[in-house]
Amino acid sequence: MSSVITFASLGALLVVGKILRMRITFLQRLYLPSSIIGGIVGLVIFTLFKDLIPSEIPAISAKCPGFLINVIFATLFLGASIPKLKDAVTLAFPQICLGQIIAWGQYVIGLGLAGFFFSRYFDVPVAFGNLLEIGFEGGHGTVGGMSETFLHYGWAKGAQIGFAVATIGMITGIVCGMTLIQWAYKKGLVKEVLTFEDRRFHERIGVHLRGRRPSAGEQTVFPDSIDSLAWHLSVVAISMAIGYGIWVLIPMKGFPLFPLCMIGGVLLQTLTKFTKLNLLINRAQMERISGAALDFLVVSAVATIRIDVVAENWIPIVILCVCGAVWSVFCVLYIAPKIIKTSWFECAIAEFGQATGVTATGLLLLRTVDPENRTMATKIFGYKQLIHEPIMGGGLWTAMALTLVYEIGWMKVFLISALMLILWAVCAAIIKARNSKR
Repeated sequence: MSSVITFASLGALLVVGKILRMRITFLQRLYLPSSIIGGIVGLVIFTLFKDLIPSEIPAISAKCPGFLINVIFATLFLGASIPKLKDAVTLAFPQICLGQIIAWGQYVIGLGLAGFFFSRYFDVPVAFGNLLEIGFEGGHGTVGGMSETFLHYGWAKGAQIGFAVATIGMITGIVCGMTLIQWAYKKGLVKEVLTFEDRRFHERIGVHLRGRRPSAGEQTVFPDSIDSLAWHLSVVAISMAIGYGIWVLIPMKGFPLFPLCMIGGVLLQTLTKFTKLNLLINRAQMERISGAALDFLVVSAVATIRIDVVAENWIPIVILCVCGAVWSVFCVLYIAPKIIKTSWFECAIAEFGQATGVTATGLLLLRTVDPENRTMATKIFGYKQLIHEPIMGGGLWTAMALTLVYEIGWMKVFLISALMLILWAVCAAIIKARNSKR
């Protein structure tokens, strides 16, 4: 019964979040997702009326992100046409370089602050530094997926702080991203900007008009044999099972499951392509499954943040987030124009959104500066994700780094991150030199 009430509660919070966004112009201007708005409403309710709410409801809600992130990562490549690695690198290498610089820089900044400063003056573990990349680049889902790792190493509060960092990161990504867009428009760096005033009423409130509603995906199987959604969920479940099988074989028991679910999805997609069964997997349906999982993940993550834990650590949280935001803005304004030759701002603003929030935030900002999709930025960003996502922002290194901080020490992980940042900075310098000769 508690599970039913919890599911109903999360659904109600999403509905409330959507209604508030439709009714309050200020929230529309902020472009905040309904899941964030509903999550904040839930956070207020769970905090103020915690004595009246059965303890099982927040407890079950808190476990949702750790499960749902496995669903999201399992769907990443299912039904997708994976281009040749050579083609992706050739077109998107400067974008890949920018994304890697931002992500590795988040580790250098986070671990540097935690190791040299926070652990000495604020009594927090050095793993606090991992939360900048986990929360900003990875987002709520990655934090949820790392919850068991935090518990494994005796720092249960890490997930709560991580959710707070992820929430701050998403809001920062949208607000600062829109500010950067206004700056770029005034400077003449972008010609077409879809401002809030330019949007029609139904676009502002986020509702498709009748007769213009896009398809949520094609049905690939007859419903008298199996429902199409059930079929696609089954494919996702198999991908997760493959990931779990790999996880069982890994000796690092603190390693999270979700990046292995992504590998399971890649293996299953490769197998279905070889056997011609990939025709039964529709990418749009996979995106809807992923999108639904993400909305429920975010609303449950935000609603179950423990205010007392955040209050205990508010100073290092603020310092960490401010430094992370400044670094991301620096990369957009200084590094991006030097290495990306055409449509540099469009490419950079998408990267900024993804590096502070989630991929959807990056695409939102990109659509604002390129509403007619007239540049190559969307395609470049998509190619970059195929290479970047398996490593950073919830990928294999994100999963390994937290474990390695506890197993081999923060300084070694800090030095590895610094070395990788230098390596990608050298790549950026080479790209800059080549661009100057053309």
